[in-house]
Amino acid sequence: MNDIVITGYGIKAPGVHDKSSFLQVLKKGICTQGIVKSDTPPHTNVVAGVIEDEFLEINGRNFKRYPRFVRLAIAAAIDAAKMANLEDIKPHRIAVILGTAAGAILEIEQYAPQFHDLKTTPIQGVSYADSHTASGSVAEVIGACGPAFTLSTGCTASLDAVAMGKLLLENGSVDACIVGGTDAPLGQWTLNGFKKVRILSTETAIHHAGVPFSKKHQGFVLSEGAGLIVLERKQSAEVRGQKIYGKVERVISRNEGQKLLRSDHTGKHMLDVFQETVGNTTPTYVNSQALGVDTNDQIERYILLKTFESKVPITSIKGMIGHSFGAMGAMQIIASLLSMEYGFIRPTTKTKGDGFQDVPIVFETRPQAVHSVAITTHGSSGNYACLLLTHT
Repeated sequence: MNDIVITGYGIKAPGVHDKSSFLQVLKKGICTQGIVKSDTPPHTNVVAGVIEDEFLEINGRNFKRYPRFVRLAIAAAIDAAKMANLEDIKPHRIAVILGTAAGAILEIEQYAPQFHDLKTTPIQGVSYADSHTASGSVAEVIGACGPAFTLSTGCTASLDAVAMGKLLLENGSVDACIVGGTDAPLGQWTLNGFKKVRILSTETAIHHAGVPFSKKHQGFVLSEGAGLIVLERKQSAEVRGQKIYGKVERVISRNEGQKLLRSDHTGKHMLDVFQETVGNTTPTYVNSQALGVDTNDQIERYILLKTFESKVPITSIKGMIGHSFGAMGAMQIIASLLSMEYGFIRPTTKTKGDGFQDVPIVFETRPQAVHSVAITTHGSSGNYACLLLTHT
């Protein structure tokens, strides 16, 4: 079976607008988070990952009527398509598969009162309730007319999109897939919702909020962003003379069938997914889901030590850019591609590893060759997905 490789990518994240800026954030361990002011009682500030650019105009075209999560996806997709030279591939042979968790929650929250009156209902209102606006819009902008799918599987959505794209390429349905995720959840609905279930950090000091691998802190930092990558068969990429950035060895996604907002605290389900994904490979490091929520971080600890003891280092990028829900898995992939291309393991910022002293956390940038990376994601109600990425 032909290898599935990555030939391009695009990312829009807090403090990150392209490959070069993301590389600097990763190598230097820069925290790009900021402060969001609450508009509802008790009017407390919250640390969050905010993108300054509105992306109302992209490449001279007006996108002001598109939901923010769609605009982020379009901007990232244009970069990914350019890097991969997708104009070489027939439009009907290009698929678009995007994941999202919150969809157009910002616009739904903002315009909800106007929908009570036909006169004030925005003309683009229907698209706010249709998350598939993201994949359809990306396909239209890059000129693709092959299959288009939108997945709403929460925090695993990016890796789920990769899994689906890989299958389409392996069975010959398409010649290229733009896959990944996008989310813009920084509204009161989402912020208050996660405060209510007590997993969002309520710290008002940036360096104390969303601290991975730390028993002294609790809660994650919510972020917005989009990460998109281009997949194609290795043989096709070589025929086109296209640079290959990495190979998707395996990606596995499962759901453990938990009740709403619950997950298996033992980590046994995630362990099965992780071990099946890495197989006989000992990755250079693990690019983890760890984000400052004790249950999640303890599961990361469990699966690592159970599989590799303390022999494989582990990192998290959440202390730098926060957690962007459905976009996060693709961002972790892109971060791993950069570490393979430029030879380094990035640090896990903010944390000192309190309560995780037995875990081989990378605290400082470590220059070294990177041959393979295991990427983990998981969400509420028991969604788990892992991906093994290798350097070709």
